[in-house]
Amino acid sequence: MSPLLEIKNIETYYGLIYALRGISLSVDKGTITAILGNNGAGKSTILKTVMGLIDDQPDKGTIEFMGKPINGKDTEWIVRKGISYVPEGREVFEELTVRENLAMGAYIRGDRSGIKRDFEKVYNYFPVLKTRRNQWAGTLSGGEQQMLSIGRALMSRPVLLFLDEPSLGLSPLLLREIFKIVGTINAEGTTILLVEQNARMALRISHFGLILENGRFVLKGRSEELMEDKDVQEFFMGIRSEASIKGYQRWKRKKRWR
Repeated sequence: MSPLLEIKNIETYYGLIYALRGISLSVDKGTITAILGNNGAGKSTILKTVMGLIDDQPDKGTIEFMGKPINGKDTEWIVRKGISYVPEGREVFEELTVRENLAMGAYIRGDRSGIKRDFEKVYNYFPVLKTRRNQWAGTLSGGEQQMLSIGRALMSRPVLLFLDEPSLGLSPLLLREIFKIVGTINAEGTTILLVEQNARMALRISHFGLILENGRFVLKGRSEELMEDKDVQEFFMGIRSEASIKGYQRWKRKKRWR
């Protein structure tokens, strides 16, 4: 079976800055794929390149969605084909209400009954949005704005959902809540490509992971395998490289009582 999204040997520049250096990746239908890396590694650039948000088109390589090339297409065309993007920093329409923001996500659709059902679906994922549906989005907390941004993207009924740093600025409690809902969205049929710095949380909910450094992938694999990788543990999860995850937990319990 062909991947839902396949990127081959993409090179992307910001002016003279070489941002993506011949990267390739595939996203299988029904999965969560996580791209991990430090600030400036090029994670967000991958999503923006696919979405047609980079002024200069990739100099080399191809991007295929559902087996069809989408290089050079504009963002609205790509959204209509079934990819939605939740940007880093949320970017809600602050002077519109919660409900109006969600309606903006459905602007490409004309099926009123389906849109009505999807409003309720989003409210089921994020009950606080229903409570605040007539409130201006700019008055929401950061966590509520993140929920709204995800809900707005879901209103286009995407086949593939891009999430760019959804953990940014969230408390640990809210972070767990958001990621639990992301897992539910995936379990109900939406494929997800997740860009994230929080490697521990991202690998827990994803099926596959890729580590990006300086515009190149340096490690790929199943998420459970990456969680056991000593370099990933040390540099992305803050775990001593000589300990496995289980070993580290035992070590931490012993240290607590000394």
